[in-house]
Amino acid sequence: MKKTWWKESVVYQIYPRSFKDTTGNGIGDIYGIIEKLDHIKSLGVDVIWLCPVYESPNDDNGYDISDYRKISEDFGGQPAFDQLLKKVHEKGLKLVMDLVANHTSDEHYWFTESKKSKDNPYRDYYIWKDGKNGGPPNNWESFFNGSTWEYEPNTQQYYLHYFTKKQPDLNWENPKVRKEIFDVLEYWFQQGVDGFRMDVISLISKNLDYPYTGFEKLQDTIVNYYANGPKIHDYLHEMNQEVLRKYDIMTVGEGPGIDLKNGPLYVDAARQELDMVFHFDHMFIDCGLGGKYDPVPVDFQTFKNVFGQWDAALKNGGWGSIFLGNHDFSRMVSRFGNDKEYREASAKLLAALLFTLRGTVYVYQGDEIGMTNVAYDSIDDYNDVETCNAWKAAKAAGQDMDKFLDIVHSQSRDNARTPMQWDSGLYSGFSAVKPWLGVHPNYKTVNVAAQDKDADSILNFYRDMIAFRKEHRTLVYGDYECLDEGHASIFAYRRWDTDHEFLVLHNFSDATVSFSSDLDGEAYVLLKSNLALQQQHQFELAPWQTKILKLT
Repeated sequence: MKKTWWKESVVYQIYPRSFKDTTGNGIGDIYGIIEKLDHIKSLGVDVIWLCPVYESPNDDNGYDISDYRKISEDFGGQPAFDQLLKKVHEKGLKLVMDLVANHTSDEHYWFTESKKSKDNPYRDYYIWKDGKNGGPPNNWESFFNGSTWEYEPNTQQYYLHYFTKKQPDLNWENPKVRKEIFDVLEYWFQQGVDGFRMDVISLISKNLDYPYTGFEKLQDTIVNYYANGPKIHDYLHEMNQEVLRKYDIMTVGEGPGIDLKNGPLYVDAARQELDMVFHFDHMFIDCGLGGKYDPVPVDFQTFKNVFGQWDAALKNGGWGSIFLGNHDFSRMVSRFGNDKEYREASAKLLAALLFTLRGTVYVYQGDEIGMTNVAYDSIDDYNDVETCNAWKAAKAAGQDMDKFLDIVHSQSRDNARTPMQWDSGLYSGFSAVKPWLGVHPNYKTVNVAAQDKDADSILNFYRDMIAFRKEHRTLVYGDYECLDEGHASIFAYRRWDTDHEFLVLHNFSDATVSFSSDLDGEAYVLLKSNLALQQQHQFELAPWQTKILKLT
């Protein structure tokens, strides 16, 4: 297996709007990131992934870009970005940006031109179709509720938008569009950017003529209709050959609809497409038939199996991304841990899980202090367009809105977007004024300043585990085998190479349990645990305890 810097890296994801406000307008900015670079560096991470900071009307908080080459003044403009990039590199870190190439804002110059007339030079930059039977071209539904088609009266045609109507999808069939996007990549690489996370890149090739009959589960619809279109690999290989291969950079594609069958194709090194993808087999695990806002309990066996299945699928020629949270999902300790009685223990357990699996590890801001889901009193307190649209759809369908608010509390993307909790002062040290989104009420006790001074804190456990992973490259590149797969609460696995072997045990429950195995406990020495407990048996685990043992 070829060894590279991006395989060995730990990536720290920043959602700039919620990270740190220095201008006093309640919105995080680039100067705030600069101010907190020492915190990021102290974690031991290698790469910063920056969510979009481009010019945008913010219908979807920056994922609707109106100018790919302009840094928004909301975040400090180009001077702030130049300073950030310089300081990031001075600290020995790398900076990865977001590429949103499936769609633009409807306020982008290309689209304002495109909608003027059918013969406009930019018309074919987007996907326009005539209606059928007095309605849209087909019955596809947007990821954010409602039709994927919006009628434009000036030219009397519909344009395609997989997300909001202010996010028209680009037409990658047009070679001019591909050239435009490749030029954008070149522009930022020339400035010194170290790679890109590519938003919903699995959707850029469209399957519009595929007859829609509907699947029972939303995820199946995504796999079969919206993602993995007929030319997706042609486009990605072309991007690689035209731009990516010329630079020592990393790429990771966000892949809704990418599954075990097609996932390896995106990242097989011999195919020369992408370095990594984010699949969502574990992140859609609580989605019911109706999707995210029709939740079902997390199945622990499925959760364990996902990691083993993907490790097996990628170990011969590909590479994986290891993550449990980001800006689009609930807080990982609220979702996969116990954010009440065992918040600290389970937050540390989840960190230990991340840092002992094969793949490039991604940490989302705030997870390093165990930030949890928020539960605002009213839907009016929420900002996320996906959440608000889901609320409107539920109300229109006559659902019990008190019960639906409980679902919002667990599922809303705003759970991950509450302001970063720096200290116990006003507005958690995020801003001097009321932030754009309400601060989580637990910031008085859950914050960076308090945990920085506590040797046993979640924050210092993250620092310790990142250093431990870097010390033991077996945890980066070594083989993986899940043990006792059917256990109701234990996730156990071996990691090994020709030099070392580790046994990792996690107890995902509120009860004390024992790992039953033919392995000789006396042959292992305990190197790490998230709990300071002296136990009689090596394989006994307290509630939400992790043990990392090494074969002597």
